[in-house]
Amino acid sequence: MQILLVEDEIKIADIVTSGLTERGYVVTHIADGLEALTTALRSTFDLHIFDIMLPGKDGLSILQELRNAGNSTPTILLTARNQLKDRVDGLNLGADDYLAKPFFVEELDARIKAIARRISGEREYIISVGDFKLDRINRQAFANTVKIDLSSREFNLLEYLMRSPGKIFTRGQILEHVWGYDFDPSTNIVDVCVKRIRDKIASIDSESNFSIIEAVRGAGYRFRPPRGENL
Repeated sequence: MQILLVEDEIKIADIVTSGLTERGYVVTHIADGLEALTTALRSTFDLHIFDIMLPGKDGLSILQELRNAGNSTPTILLTARNQLKDRVDGLNLGADDYLAKPFFVEELDARIKAIARRISGEREYIISVGDFKLDRINRQAFANTVKIDLSSREFNLLEYLMRSPGKIFTRGQILEHVWGYDFDPSTNIVDVCVKRIRDKIASIDSESNFSIIEAVRGAGYRFRPPRGENL
């Protein structure tokens, strides 16, 4: 899940970013309200987390402009001002939830999952391609009903490919969406991660062709759909 975190208190931002990243989310952090609005309008995120008190433009104003522009991305508001008016104003502007500081990352994670279930429904968080299945809520992967023990990064990479079986993704695209930063031609972390996933799948199901994640020479990688399956 791609999350835009807008928080100007660096200590809080670091704790939230670290905690959510450990739980498998890809977090983009911005500290300035004006920059956050521009980024939210130009990019696609699965969830926004906005502090209300921000330099440049406050979180309520950002939310209002996004909603006026037709952006319906689920949004959680954060603030140290635990007042009824703030909560009411935020919810009336289209916020999906409200969390007062101080809070635990575990609570924020629970709120994120609750919003995901409420907005999209449980079924959309099961991705199935042939004998492979991903449970995005519980972050579990299965090959022929056997659970595959994947790291958060491995899970994110497999999910990214399985969302569009047969589509070729460049290493740059994978690095940007899974690791959250621009492509460095000198790095091989994408190839290393793919190899680990292949090895884990092969160790669980020896009859499964571990090249289910297929390298396309000179292009990148794709999740190869089962034979006979139409895309």
